[in-house]
Amino acid sequence: MRYFQPQVRRLVAIIIFLAIIAASGAALPMIVARGVDIIRTHSSPLIVFLLGGAVLASGVVTWLANWARRRLTVRAIGDVVMALRLEAFRAAATHDLSFYDRFSSGRIVSRITSDTSDFGDVVTLVTDVTSQILQALILGVVLVRLNWRLSLYLFAFLPVLFLAAGSLRDVARRVTRRGMRALANVNAAIKETISGIAVAKNFRQEEAIYSEFDQANRQSYRVNVKRGFILSLIFPLLNALGGLGTALLVYVGGLSTVQGVVTAGTWYLFIESLDRFWFPVLNLSSFSAQVQAGLSAAERIFALIDAEPAVVQVDQQPVPPLRGDIRFEHVWFRYAEGEPVLQDFNLHISPEETIAFVGHTGAGKTSITRLVARFYEFQRGRVLVDGRDIRTLDLHAHRRQLGIVSQSPFLFSGTVMENIRYARPDATQEEIRDLAYSIGDGEWLETLPDGLRTDVGERGNYLSMGQRQLVALVRVLVQRPTIFILDEATASIDPFTEWQIQQAIDIILEKTTSIVIAHRLSTVKAADRIIVMKKGQIIEEGNHDQLMARGGHYAELYNTYFRHQSLEYVEQVGQWAEKPDQ
Repeated sequence: MRYFQPQVRRLVAIIIFLAIIAASGAALPMIVARGVDIIRTHSSPLIVFLLGGAVLASGVVTWLANWARRRLTVRAIGDVVMALRLEAFRAAATHDLSFYDRFSSGRIVSRITSDTSDFGDVVTLVTDVTSQILQALILGVVLVRLNWRLSLYLFAFLPVLFLAAGSLRDVARRVTRRGMRALANVNAAIKETISGIAVAKNFRQEEAIYSEFDQANRQSYRVNVKRGFILSLIFPLLNALGGLGTALLVYVGGLSTVQGVVTAGTWYLFIESLDRFWFPVLNLSSFSAQVQAGLSAAERIFALIDAEPAVVQVDQQPVPPLRGDIRFEHVWFRYAEGEPVLQDFNLHISPEETIAFVGHTGAGKTSITRLVARFYEFQRGRVLVDGRDIRTLDLHAHRRQLGIVSQSPFLFSGTVMENIRYARPDATQEEIRDLAYSIGDGEWLETLPDGLRTDVGERGNYLSMGQRQLVALVRVLVQRPTIFILDEATASIDPFTEWQIQQAIDIILEKTTSIVIAHRLSTVKAADRIIVMKKGQIIEEGNHDQLMARGGHYAELYNTYFRHQSLEYVEQVGQWAEKPDQ
């Protein structure tokens, strides 16, 4: 109801027009019934002309009122759907990242788009049926006053229809919900396939993704065909019951007319009123697919909006300019029950210190950065930023001072300039240009066809991985963060681009507290401290030389991952190439 409150004036006007439609619609059979009785006793062309004029007037009034009502209804429902869709999108945008671990993007898109439309459709149907119900109520009062005995026959059959419709409602609701879930799976399969089409083509998996989609599509087909069969039985069943009631009233009313208890006009009015009474019930049943779809859609929309956040701030304290002092105190963290990632984790990062995390996949490196950014909720312990519990900070203000570059930087459709300015919309073109040219004297921009005005394409597909990283790093430079989080990409890039990327990283590292998940030897060596992770625990820490001297796990990682990047290794390989016989 909150979404309809701004539409109060329109709703009042709609109710008035509904009353006019109901009154004029109910007047039509009463006019004809009265005309039949008058013509039997006083037949004249004038009476027939007046009767025709009255019927015409009733039809015109009904059409005009219905046109006005529909026009207002479309506008009111359009505004409600727009507000509902906006709030659903806001909820999706503000949910923490753990929400997206549970729900695929395809299902979320379906809830925001098609489900809101289905909800609007069911509201339109309700207004149509409301008009019919009002019409039935007006006729009911008139019929009771004309002949209460015949009215009892008419009213007595209504509970039979309502009970029949009610018994089928729950079944229709269940099959409709299953049908919408199956359709959401189809949408999710399409979304995932389109997003990863390049990977599928690289590995020649077109047939595989087609097979997966075909399976989801066939499942949706089976569920929705079953749903269609069940829903298609509802209207014929209720229509058959209505036919029995009509036959009963025709028989009883005909006998009453022959016996002179009621006039022919009154009998006609009762027969004509059958549709006015039973049609709303039958109409609801005939549109039960849309009604059930709309109700299921509403449940899904509000489930998205009302989902409880996993990340809960206990306060919203303002965040002044940070120094970048970060401390983990006995932190326990897991993504799912029974799968611990960090256990009793402790770490202190000093302001403007550069920390490089190294370790095998699954060691917990990325989880640490996600907790600093407050993307996920830890279960026990404390994370302190400048001595303040991160759960008490205003998250928007906190994240504004964080610069984050992921391993696969995401770029939005638009130009390079627009993507850089995304971090700080108030940044001027001159400021962005100066920062962009501060990296390798801007030579990376010369490789782009239109420089900063180059279109990056969807998800930045027009650019190479190295170019995307450079754009993401300049975006962070424009932001001027206090805390810098970098998950270095492992993709192979040419040495010149790698030098430019390292130059951009060095500029950022100079004035920030930096947390780096390192994949480049140059970054590891440049770090003030290297943290070696294994199964969520710190097993070694120190600088490169100290850790190499110990000959522990870091030395193993160096020989496995980093040694081939060293100059000594390259020179040694060159010597082997010159002396193949050795």
